[in-house]
This record gives sequence, C-alpha cells and structure tokens, in this order.
Amino acid sequence: MKNIISKILFSFYLMFSLVFAYKFKTIKPGVFTVCSDITYPPFEYIENGKIKGFDIDLFNKIAENLGYKVVYLNTAWDGIIPALLTRKCDLIISAMTITPERAKKVDFSIPYFKASQTVLVRKDSNINSLEDLKGKKVGVQIGTTGDIYAKKLQKKYPFVLKTYETGPDAIMDLRLGRLDAVIIDNVVAYTAVKKYPNLKVAVDGLSKEYYGIAINKDNKGLKKAIDETLIKMYKNGEYDKIYESWFGKKPTWYYEIIEDLK
Repeated sequence: MKNIISKILFSFYLMFSLVFAYKFKTIKPGVFTVCSDITYPPFEYIENGKIKGFDIDLFNKIAENLGYKVVYLNTAWDGIIPALLTRKCDLIISAMTITPERAKKVDFSIPYFKASQTVLVRKDSNINSLEDLKGKKVGVQIGTTGDIYAKKLQKKYPFVLKTYETGPDAIMDLRLGRLDAVIIDNVVAYTAVKKYPNLKVAVDGLSKEYYGIAINKDNKGLKKAIDETLIKMYKNGEYDKIYESWFGKKPTWYYEIIEDLK
C-alpha cells in the first residue's frame, strides 16, 4: 500500500512540476484533450472500436513523457481548427501539414513527420503523369493540402475536382469507378494500395510537407513542452521505435531539420 501511495504522489509531483516548468494550462488538469479527424489511416483511425494510428501512438508517448493522460475527440476536418480556437480541445494532432495560412491562426510544434502529395489511381488506369489528369475526375479531402494542391494543378491541367469530407470516402469512389484519381498524402496513398490491390500510385513526390501539432497561440508553454519532448524523443530513440513499428523502417527525414532543433 505504501508503494502504491508513493507512486501516486510521485505522479502528481511530476505532473505539477512539469506544468510549473512549462507554465501551460489544459482544459482538464492532468489531461490533454486532443482533436483529431480519426478517419485517416495509418495516422489516426478506428479499428474494432479502438483508436489507433501513428499519430495516436506518438502523442500518447509525448503525454506519457509529460505525465499526462489523453482524451481524443473525433473531429471533422473542416471544423478541427475552429474546435481548437474555441477551446474544445487543447491541441490538434491529425496529420496536419504546417502551412503559412494555418500558422496565421494557430501555432505549430516542430515537425514530426515528412509527407508529399501523390496521385492515386486504379491499376487499370492510363494516368501516368500530371498531364494525363486533363479532363478526368479527381477527388480530394476538403480543406487539406491535397485540396489546395489540386486547385493549383487544375489551372494547368483542367480536370473536374470533387471534394469529400474524408480521404477514405474519396478512395472509395476511386475504387468504385466514380473518380479517375485521388490526390492525397503519400503514406495514406501507399496504405490504400496495400489494402486494395486494384489501386496504384501514379505520381509521387509532388510536394514536400511537414506535419505539426497545432496549439493555440496563447499557449506558448504547451508548445515549448511538446517541442522539447519531441526533440528528446528524436534523440533517445523513442520516436524511431514508434516510426519503425508503423512503417517498417527507421526514419531519416528529421535529420534534414535536426540542426535547427539543437
């Protein structure tokens, strides 16, 4: 009993000492309330009633390092930043690309993942280049960088653009022949290819993007806590272990920015 009480007291000490050190507040003491659009495998999704994904495992480990518990709120993508701004959650982790436009509204952590846009098609498709998109039906998830990138491409290679609430909805219509292509993040595209053998990636590496954890601008202490924890995880191998468990190889991308993190 004495050992159990000691552990509980130590947990409270750790939690409050970290809060004091970083000077941040959360909606619920000792708990991170996290907004995430949990429809985006392999980053966040629901399987057998359980929330899973790379982002989920990563943030659970960040919270563990900070002595916090985590509650996830499944939040539609088009309302996810408004939910943060109106204090429905403390932060967002949802495969969100750091962009100048988004950074006007929220702060971002240091990057935690590198991605690019790809063109996903059916295996029997004759689409092999961006030029081949002319006159085709192309799907994107609304409000994503795939959506933004597609609108730029549309000016050069005119095609019919259809938006969807979720990435899986767009991929479903591609599989059913209602679309000719989907523009989406590369890891999500390759995950779909593994799951659905009738799909393939036609064009990859269309952009260079970094995901970040979004935080309210007036919560600088929380940003500092997350940034320093991520740097610690890059250095001590915790990040590598999570990355390898999801993608089968060690990450190399963060060496591109590691000098800036020292």
